[in-house]
Amino acid sequence: MAETLGSLIDKLTIKSIREFYLNKLIKSRKSDFPLAQLKEKMEVLKKQKKQLGKEIDLFVNSAAESDFPLREEKLKLYNKPISIGNIGKAQAISQTVDKLAQKNLELWQLEDQARRTDVPLEYIGNIKRKIDLANQQRNDLIDRIDELFEKKVRK
Repeated sequence: MAETLGSLIDKLTIKSIREFYLNKLIKSRKSDFPLAQLKEKMEVLKKQKKQLGKEIDLFVNSAAESDFPLREEKLKLYNKPISIGNIGKAQAISQTVDKLAQKNLELWQLEDQARRTDVPLEYIGNIKRKIDLANQQRNDLIDRIDELFEKKVRK
């Protein structure tokens, strides 16, 4: 299966973060891009979010009506598995979605730091390590959403 509930929610949270920053650019009018281009991007983004919302609803409805797989087997193996701390302890889907949104915002901010050109490469290297950790936690949260959803649907 190409998508799971967790992966669809992940995409939606990223698009919401993108919408927030795009709105900031439009309102501040401090951008290298023309205002008309930013507004066009916002319209595309809104359509994408609406479509993702429909996909999420369809996924949830389909899951309730059939027995297709709700999770994917993870095939990636890491050299040094990361302790996920309290990620695995989330007992509610909503709580996990909230943590995923926060993690995606953290990743967005770290990526902004990694694109800086006014700092030494060592600084960028340290940021990249933080990105790796945050991305692993993000993936763990996506998996947790799928696990919790499967438990609710397949009782």
